[in-house]
Amino acid sequence: MKNSTGVPLLHSVREYFEQLRSAISNTEVEGGTESALKLMRGCFEKATTEGNKVIFIGNGGSNAIASHLAGDISKNGGIRAIAFNDTPTLTMLGNDFGYESVFSKQLEFYGFKNDVLVAISSSGGSTNILRAAEKAKEIGIRLFTFTGMVRTAENRLKNMGELNFVVPSTDYGIVEIAHLSLIHSVIEKQV
Repeated sequence: MKNSTGVPLLHSVREYFEQLRSAISNTEVEGGTESALKLMRGCFEKATTEGNKVIFIGNGGSNAIASHLAGDISKNGGIRAIAFNDTPTLTMLGNDFGYESVFSKQLEFYGFKNDVLVAISSSGGSTNILRAAEKAKEIGIRLFTFTGMVRTAENRLKNMGELNFVVPSTDYGIVEIAHLSLIHSVIEKQV
């Protein structure tokens, strides 16, 4: 049996968690995941101490992850963060400029040089995320990307950032949970 995207359904909870563990531990990133996460935390802290902010964007489930993480890293990590997911703003910008511009327009209005953008896209092919990544570079905003779906040709986001985290899975649920876990690990206190 397969899901709506053609991925075979898992037969057990154990199998699901084995695939999730494998996806997280085999996430591809330059310099290794651990050092990349430390670098990202340093960039988040630097942005905050210098009066800048960390901006999260995503669509659908990735938008929920963006919102969740912006709140968590602000509260638990002491990092100034925001998610661009205000519904009236998204619908107004979508209506006036097209949905493909809902994040790039917000960067144009609210993004400043040396801010940090965390772009979360399971497919890495969403036009509105790709446009925001391009706008971030144009403004001088540091860019970190989180993608998956490595077997799809449309994943253009996976090479656009300063650091690019690519979860090696074609299962949306696995990719989304891996993104949430990876970014959470940036702010977890070390004991």
